[in-house]
Amino acid sequence: MAYRGRMELTMQITIGSSLQIALFVAPLLVFASLALDQTPLDLHFTALELLAVLVAVGVLTLVAQDGETNWLEGVLLIAVYAILGLAFYHLPLAAVPVSP
Repeated sequence: MAYRGRMELTMQITIGSSLQIALFVAPLLVFASLALDQTPLDLHFTALELLAVLVAVGVLTLVAQDGETNWLEGVLLIAVYAILGLAFYHLPLAAVPVSP
């Protein structure tokens, strides 16, 4: 759709997919971890995870606010993704839950 110049529809699809993941898949994984007798997965997030969500929402708001986009905003989104990826890669092991 973006290739055809329908950026509004592209943004709606992208934001809608992200919301579906956040509101459906995450709680589903919690119940699946209980059903599979694995280490229980809970919705207790670390400070870095909460910061990542806030940064992602903030950048999305900045990009989607004017209703149009350009290559520089795409580079901004990729840069934020890379920075968050590096932050989680270098997360100390003490913050990662260890199975008993």
